[in-house]
Amino acid sequence: MIFSQLKVLRSHGRQSIKKLSAVELSPMFRGRPEIGEMDPGLAADIQAICPSGAFRAEPLSIDLGRCAFCGECAAMSGGAVKFTNDYRMASNRRENLIVRPGMKQVVFDESAVRQEICSRYRRALKLREVSAGGDNSTEMELNASMNVNFDFGRYGVEFTASPRHADGLVVSGPITRNMHTALDICYCSVAEPKIVIAAGYDAISGGIFAGSPALNREFFDHVRPDLYLPGNPVHPMTFIDGVMKLLRRQMK
Repeated sequence: MIFSQLKVLRSHGRQSIKKLSAVELSPMFRGRPEIGEMDPGLAADIQAICPSGAFRAEPLSIDLGRCAFCGECAAMSGGAVKFTNDYRMASNRRENLIVRPGMKQVVFDESAVRQEICSRYRRALKLREVSAGGDNSTEMELNASMNVNFDFGRYGVEFTASPRHADGLVVSGPITRNMHTALDICYCSVAEPKIVIAAGYDAISGGIFAGSPALNREFFDHVRPDLYLPGNPVHPMTFIDGVMKLLRRQMK
């Protein structure tokens, strides 16, 4: 019996990506945008049609914390705006998510990482994912990071079912009014020191629902995320790359 099972496993071969740091996504993937020179009038027109208010004409910029990655700005810009396939967009500072002309990367400030994060969770990190009114897209991508393809669990990072067993929270969704109290309870149930990750443009800024009376985003008034993950939805590699930077680990 055992030999037949081993034979099946051998026939499957290695299914996980051997070297995550060498992953290159399809050119069709809309990742980190780049901005070139643009006529002020055209920039104003693009700002007017941006569904989430991420594109600003003055000063010329794209806020990845608000960007829906719809691609409308690139389509209107005549080549001045293009979306690369770079998934390395995670940052631990909200202001670093503002992409300006000439920027070639999203900066992650290692000096701003709390020391207890590296000392306690470098080898193992358990996270509780909370969908605070999300549409299940980012939630599916986060789950995909643990599948046989990406196998993020090999680095000791896993999702857990209970906040009592977690070292931190991954918040997705714009935080609706009916999820505000539940999110607070979940946060208080995680032992100190705890990590908070905002996953997706709707979690970071409210997205297209920002300002809606259906939301209650007071949670982020008293809790500062340790990691911001742009995307709509967040790609598994954006999540993996961001967490590994937060833990100051390399994907070997």
